[in-house]
Amino acid sequence: MAGKGIVLFGHGARDPEWAGPMNRVAARMVARAPDTPVRLAFMEFMRPTLDEAVDALVAEGADQVTVVPVFLAQGGHLKRDVPVLVEAAAARHPGVSVVQVLAAGEADGVVEALAEYALGVA
Repeated sequence: MAGKGIVLFGHGARDPEWAGPMNRVAARMVARAPDTPVRLAFMEFMRPTLDEAVDALVAEGADQVTVVPVFLAQGGHLKRDVPVLVEAAAARHPGVSVVQVLAAGEADGVVEALAEYALGVA
């Protein structure tokens, strides 16, 4: 069964609790779109890696994988390192579209939510 899959991709941290917000985002996504598989992946310190997450989605039948960087901005990792990882994942799965989108923190809705939050706590 072909379909779409989403990878929420974060930097990673030594403290496993760091991934809590990403887990909550993934749970909300699954609640809203139960037929769209969502996986977390991390650049360093944590697992799964991007390769492992993409491989799992493809094994489940995904032929389109969108990598959503859960980063505040398009910094060095997203400009240099992540595209290389995404290209390598795509090369391992011919016929599967693996694409990286803009950092979540750059999206207008996320900027608005952050502004609202900051105003509400000030």
